[in-house]
Amino acid sequence: MIPSAAHQAQARRELIAEQTTRLFDFQQDDGHIVFELEADATIPSEYVLLLRFLGEKNPEEEEGIKRYLLNDQKEDGSWPLFRGGAGDLSATVKAYWALKICGVDPETPEMIRARDWVLARGGAARANVFTRYALALFGHIPWRGTPAIPVEVMSLPKWFPFHISKIAYWSRTVMIPLLVLYAKKARAEDCSTQLTELFVTPPEQETKWQVNPSGTKVGSLFLALDKVLHAVEPRVPEKLREAPLREAERFVLEHLNGEDGLGAIYPAMANAVMMLKVLGYSPDSEAMKTARRSIDLLKVWRGDQLYLQPCVSPVWDTGLSAHALLEAGETQDPRLEKMLDWLADKQILEHRGDWISRRPHVRPGGWAFQYENPDYPDVDDTAVVAMAMHRQGDPKYKENIDRACEWIAGMQSSSGGWGAFEPENEHFYLNSIPFADHGALLDPPTVDVTARCVGCLSQVDKDLYAKEIALGVEYLKRHQEEDGSWFGRWGSNYIYGTWSVLVCLESADVDLSEPWVRKAASWLKGQQRADGGFGEGLESYEAAGRGGEQPSTASQTAWAMMGLMAAGEIASDEVAKAAEWLRNAPREEETPRWEEDLYTGTGFPKVFYLKYHGYAAFFPLWATARYDRMASANHPAQGWGM
Repeated sequence: MIPSAAHQAQARRELIAEQTTRLFDFQQDDGHIVFELEADATIPSEYVLLLRFLGEKNPEEEEGIKRYLLNDQKEDGSWPLFRGGAGDLSATVKAYWALKICGVDPETPEMIRARDWVLARGGAARANVFTRYALALFGHIPWRGTPAIPVEVMSLPKWFPFHISKIAYWSRTVMIPLLVLYAKKARAEDCSTQLTELFVTPPEQETKWQVNPSGTKVGSLFLALDKVLHAVEPRVPEKLREAPLREAERFVLEHLNGEDGLGAIYPAMANAVMMLKVLGYSPDSEAMKTARRSIDLLKVWRGDQLYLQPCVSPVWDTGLSAHALLEAGETQDPRLEKMLDWLADKQILEHRGDWISRRPHVRPGGWAFQYENPDYPDVDDTAVVAMAMHRQGDPKYKENIDRACEWIAGMQSSSGGWGAFEPENEHFYLNSIPFADHGALLDPPTVDVTARCVGCLSQVDKDLYAKEIALGVEYLKRHQEEDGSWFGRWGSNYIYGTWSVLVCLESADVDLSEPWVRKAASWLKGQQRADGGFGEGLESYEAAGRGGEQPSTASQTAWAMMGLMAAGEIASDEVAKAAEWLRNAPREEETPRWEEDLYTGTGFPKVFYLKYHGYAAFFPLWATARYDRMASANHPAQGWGM
């Protein structure tokens, strides 16, 4: 028997009230909300390697990581980049290596399966660049097995084809301490665990290490240059190397970012710790203690299992939670005000970060993703927070909102789009260097970030920012896929990208009846599963149309539902079915989350994925509350920029 509309509405409102209470209950004493952020096996594995690089052991932590890794291993012996995904060679090499260090017998069935899987794919020599740097640090492969990255690049002028300011912030903070490790040919304190069994050809006999990541003629030129650099680099006098080494050291120390860490991301933090050790900093030095503490703060115990987060997401989680609670009608709740006050204190109004290299005259005004990361605020977080403050309506946030919008407008690229952290970061030829096999060296404009910026500027002051909005909308139209969808750079994938665009259009005064908007809505409708929900596997990053076997998820159903409502489909059967799916989907008993084990977040497409534990909390609540509001309105409208 199908419940009546009145019964469904009542049940929906009870759900909204219950999940609102649970989300508020998740709030920290100072007002903010933060959920776990989980990646794959590589980061806990790398932490085990870091301990041995430093000559340390921590039996309790290593036992916890061992349990975490074994729990995440696939039946075929490999480790995936995301739950349910295919095995990944580099992740599997690092997990096997870490387990062996942690004392797991190589002749156990789990290790035999992993080893056979690696060897069947060419062995550890075929692993990615960052894995090979790790292998070189422990003496498992010669340094010629890694791309040449001479520390002298620190002294290159800005006009040179390669300059450290021309790559993305995450690449910059990871690469600069690595330059020092490479220059010093650093060696771990404890290299006792051998990995010869993971190589098809003995590493000293291996002749083919580097690859052309882009497959272009430019990539072939860079490969040839890499050979030259490997030949020349050992002959560079140490005296000539001193100045760039000091420049790299200075950069890391100036950007160390207290206990939030270099770049506030694990790979950069770990490289910073190793660099400090190689440069002779004692364990008791303030720099080393601070750098170590930043890593400690990423640890998460789950029962008897331990993993490390790639970073933390308090500003993102708090900002998006605020939107969900505002949609649920909690505009004047003092707990919401406490959230926004916490966010207001986190705005970066004085510090001029690395983004000034291309926008020296723009005033700061952004928010970072993490607790503290003043050198690297991002426009995505900034737009989300500014829109929440503006919607709440308290005039005390006016300066926060105005400064945020001023900064967002100043960060627009000439293409009309926005990158996440810097404008004009589009030196695409650099994606052809051997170091860039991960395909994410740069931070070019993306659809999802651009949509958030368009939505924010449109919501706050569409007249003042009319030019920026128009350029942004044109960027979005140019980057629509043939089938009507949009690619999602920071969330999975086409559902995320399409939701991001559709929810910004109403505030930007786009006519929702235009063919390109209708095409997007039609595409979204076509993605609905038979159960009423929506799901898209991360395999869609490998090829459009893949990932169709993934079951419906709460976060992706919420995105699709809000995207359709934004496109004027509030009365459609698809939206009603999605709302019912969310109402009936299982939820966790003691958290604000719907049950969702799958990953729906993206770090770097094809390379690094994320499970935002908060996505299954605030997005389904947000979508359900929006549906309840719009379904009962005489003239339903989204009303806001996202």
